[in-house]
Amino acid sequence: MPKPVAIIGQVILYGAFAAFIGYFATSPKYHQVADDVALIKLSISHLGERECRKRSPEELAKMPPNMRAPLDCPRERSDIRLEVDLDGQPILQTVMHPTGLYKDGVSTIYRRFEVKAGSHQLAVRMNDNLVKPGFNFVKEERISLKPHQVMVIDFNPDQGGLFFR
Repeated sequence: MPKPVAIIGQVILYGAFAAFIGYFATSPKYHQVADDVALIKLSISHLGERECRKRSPEELAKMPPNMRAPLDCPRERSDIRLEVDLDGQPILQTVMHPTGLYKDGVSTIYRRFEVKAGSHQLAVRMNDNLVKPGFNFVKEERISLKPHQVMVIDFNPDQGGLFFR
């Protein structure tokens, strides 16, 4: 049978430990960024286009009937060029390379930018086929960021390409 003094001592020690953990679970307050800063996170995974060419009628005639595909598409994917401007100043210019042994995988990028909270002009441009000049996906928008807000730049071809959320 435990002694009453031992039980009271355990209750006091366990209570002190719980209070210690409880205090440091909520205090001091931790902020991921400074009080006047917001985050822009860029997270894109995309397959670059294939650089297909159309076969000539002579090439098709030389091939067996079951192999006569009109387009010759190599396995490799194109690199992807990406540019991000904030308030007219470039903050990122990069080329994403496809992954995989045969360069046929997805191109991926993740970056995070700390910016002052407030209104900004954000422009994102992407080209997923470097054979063609220019950018085939462009998104420009005036954004308003609150302190500690996190905005994500993402890409989904089913939703029209680049979008901010």
